[in-house]
Amino acid sequence: MASKVVTLDELRQHTTKENIWVLVNGKVYDVTKFIDEHPGGDEVILSEAGKDATEAFEDVGHSDEARALLPTMLVGEFEKGPNLKAKAYQSTAAAAAMENAVQQTSNVFYFVPLAALVAYFAWRFYS
Repeated sequence: MASKVVTLDELRQHTTKENIWVLVNGKVYDVTKFIDEHPGGDEVILSEAGKDATEAFEDVGHSDEARALLPTMLVGEFEKGPNLKAKAYQSTAAAAAMENAVQQTSNVFYFVPLAALVAYFAWRFYS
C-alpha cells in the first residue's frame, strides 16, 4: 500500500492539542494520543505542531524506545517541494552563522583568562 503524501497546508491544519501532527525527517506523525504521555510535557510538542520538528527531535537525543513509537503514529510522507528545500537552506545558513559566532566567542574566552594570568604574574614579578 502506498503511503499518503501530506502537503504543507494539511500539516499546518493539525496544531491543536486535540489534533496534532509533526514532521520529523520527512515523515508526518499524528502525536495526538501520545501528547499527554510525553516525558518532556505537552508544551514541547505543541511548540512544534504543524511544522518541521526534525531539529528539535534530534537535538533532544530521543531514545531507541521513543524512535520505535514513531511508526505507530505515521500519517505519511511529507510532500517534496520548494518549501522543504528553502528550510534546509535556512538551517544551513543559520548553522554557519552560529558556528562563526561560537568560534569568535571561543577566541575571546581563550585570550581573556590568558591575559589575566599574564597580568597576575607581571604584578607579582614587579611587586
